[in-house]
Amino acid sequence: QVQLVESGGGLVQPGGSLRLSCVASGSISNIVAMGWYRQAPGKQRELVAEITSDGRTNLVDSVKGRFTISRDNAKNTLYLQILSLKPEDTAVYYCNLKWKVPPVLYDYWGQGTQVTVSS
Repeated sequence: QVQLVESGGGLVQPGGSLRLSCVASGSISNIVAMGWYRQAPGKQRELVAEITSDGRTNLVDSVKGRFTISRDNAKNTLYLQILSLKPEDTAVYYCNLKWKVPPVLYDYWGQGTQVTVSS
């Protein structure tokens, strides 16, 4: 079984910073990508950032220049460094892992960590 556990969320003031972590455990192979998604109340879950197995990254336009996605393979951990937080960043942030057993692509999700940006 694959498990993803997020941490690092909290309540911060606008302009503040957070670093989210996602620890992966279990038997994982053929990883396509890992990423962070977020979901605000009443809105669809959206991709924030992802990193592919070869190290390429993709970020949604609204977070470019402020968010950085990275991974530590030795610790099986995915990170999201968030700078200059804005109220519109408020959401539950979810860790995602995509892996493939051809021809099927599988998705695993963490339970989420709440990020609230408010003065």
